[in-house]
Amino acid sequence: MADRSIAVLKIGGSVLTGRQSFQRVAAFVGDRLARAVTERLVIVVSAENGATDALLATATDIVKNPDVATMDLLWSTGETHSAALLALHLQSRGIRATAANIHQTGLVEPDQPDQPGRSSVRPLRLLALLDSHDVVVAPGFLARGSGDKIVSLGRGGSDLTAVLLAAGLRASCCELVKDVPGYFTTDPKRDPAARPLPSISYARALEMADDGCELVLVIRTIGSQEYTHVS
Repeated sequence: MADRSIAVLKIGGSVLTGRQSFQRVAAFVGDRLARAVTERLVIVVSAENGATDALLATATDIVKNPDVATMDLLWSTGETHSAALLALHLQSRGIRATAANIHQTGLVEPDQPDQPGRSSVRPLRLLALLDSHDVVVAPGFLARGSGDKIVSLGRGGSDLTAVLLAAGLRASCCELVKDVPGYFTTDPKRDPAARPLPSISYARALEMADDGCELVLVIRTIGSQEYTHVS
């Protein structure tokens, strides 16, 4: 197993929209493993589409200003739910898969408020899971804080989780699966007149990334749905 490469894939909540979407992702993962038999996968997942907002609404319906630590704990149920469900769907296809909990990912976020984003990775537990599984599904967006408490990484936290785990595991690649078909002239979520670009130079892609656009690498299909990989 030691000579097998590790790839990290992040599946966003906008892709995970119900049972059929989990089945599509599981089929996609199975096809990938069949094509790359020397590869092991760490799949970072977000909460299902809308789950995080629903949890926030539930909390604020109970108390107007819930404390941060309790909200982080509540939010973690969305990501761990996705991780467990995807692992089960993978197992149903005969894939040696397991779900990691937040502490097993090895992602540690320091508590100092003046040092945000100073996360580190202690990969030994994750590597141990990869020794006996072809796929490990890990919750994104969350890390272990001081005293073993669960802390959230903020907006874009699942993408950050994937990138940090890829670095900590010395992965061969890190792929972020998005619910967009490619580059647009402007943000299509904000501008209804945005037009897709049929082609784009690498230099222009970097310029757009500097302006806040995520760097699109390649479009893949999961089932009948097209999603875009970003890095």
